[in-house]
Amino acid sequence: MRFLLFVLMGFLSLPAHAQAMRQAAEALLAGFPETARGKVVRAFDDRDRLDWHYTPRSRNGAALKELDARGREAVHALLRTALSASGYRKAVNIIELELVLREIETFGMMRDPERYHLTIYGKPDAKAAWGWRFEGHHLSLNFTLAGDRAGADTPSFFGSNPAMVTKGAKKGLRVLAAEEDEARTLLGMLDEAQRREAVFESRTYGEIVTGNADKVDPLKAAGIAAAKLDEKQRAQLMKLIVVYAGSFEPALAKARLARVRDGGMENIRFGWAGSTERGRQHYYRVQGPRFLIEYDASQNDGNHVHTVWRDFSGDFGRDLLRQHYALARGSSHRH
Repeated sequence: MRFLLFVLMGFLSLPAHAQAMRQAAEALLAGFPETARGKVVRAFDDRDRLDWHYTPRSRNGAALKELDARGREAVHALLRTALSASGYRKAVNIIELELVLREIETFGMMRDPERYHLTIYGKPDAKAAWGWRFEGHHLSLNFTLAGDRAGADTPSFFGSNPAMVTKGAKKGLRVLAAEEDEARTLLGMLDEAQRREAVFESRTYGEIVTGNADKVDPLKAAGIAAAKLDEKQRAQLMKLIVVYAGSFEPALAKARLARVRDGGMENIRFGWAGSTERGRQHYYRVQGPRFLIEYDASQNDGNHVHTVWRDFSGDFGRDLLRQHYALARGSSHRH
């Protein structure tokens, strides 16, 4: 029992943050009119919880456009409990890129920054499992909570189109700049032999390989292993990983990095595909025994980015829920 509790806390080292999410969700629901509350809440075991995507499609839940100013602020307050300050700005900028696309695309009027949906799965509870998702074009944030004890935050998807805004009021904006720049810094630190191993394909895949699958297995080993990197190169690889983890509030970020290290830093691989020149189609992945980061810039001549973090056994809280239910069986709490 003590071992299970120790492992459970590995997902979220400070349960105060799980409590903060619950309290923000409870406040949000209390302030919603009954019609909105009926749309936003679904059963925890609803199949919809695993049906995530990052394209502009129809979605369940309550859209921002259906909420009043107070309701929208409550959604943003919930987001701020789960994201770091930089991660929250990233999410807001992704939403606002819909206005950029509205201006530059032929059918731009289809783009809508208010077509982002919140869904809460189950009842926010201090002991029972529940979850929530905020999702729309190029953004999918999925959270699973084991009461106030622990939480999981994958899969998580951030995308940016355009990757760099080339005209208009937001000219020069690069929402996912660090995700590209830190990877290129690492690539530039490799010697010729290391680079030949790291660049494993001359073309990109056209998209992130794992797509929107609800569960993924490790991809075929590709790229260079961290065991073959020197100390400075390894530090740069970890800096790149921290860019992704750092989009989330500190306890969640810490839990992600703990799972990264669990499999051994030497077993993490960095692989690049496509062109190594800026402004051209490119792709990279960072994969360890427990996790996968994918970055793809295949569309729009490399000016359209998709990124995702997957946890092979922990997406949608699978590991977390197994441990949570095992603990519950040893207590008086029932589900």
